[in-house]
Amino acid sequence: MADHTRLLALSHQLADLHNRLRDQLADLDAPADLPTHRLAFCEALTHHHTSEETGAFTQLEAESPELRPILDELRRDHEQIVTALQQLADNPTKLQRDTLAALLETHFTYEERKLAAALNRLDPTLGPTLLGT
Repeated sequence: MADHTRLLALSHQLADLHNRLRDQLADLDAPADLPTHRLAFCEALTHHHTSEETGAFTQLEAESPELRPILDELRRDHEQIVTALQQLADNPTKLQRDTLAALLETHFTYEERKLAAALNRLDPTLGPTLLGT
């Protein structure tokens, strides 16, 4: 059976993925095996952002060059998020988690709002490749 998310517009796939990452981040305070959970979250987020930069962003730049300033800003966000992830790994406090959560919420919301229409013009079956789902 085909994955139902492949039938959704890419903007919906992106929002679904962001919601799963939000849920994983919210769980960072709860599990008994916190270091393992934190590592899994970091890997999932890094995979998603790497896929975006090599997939969706590249495709969007080719098809919608007017989005380049927005995509450049999102890439800078990714760099800030990497720094926040490293700080969380080095010092896993509630403050570090909350800082990361705030950065991600701002990033996810901005990305979804600014890229939705352009993403929906792309082939939705490319979601796993372009978004790292």
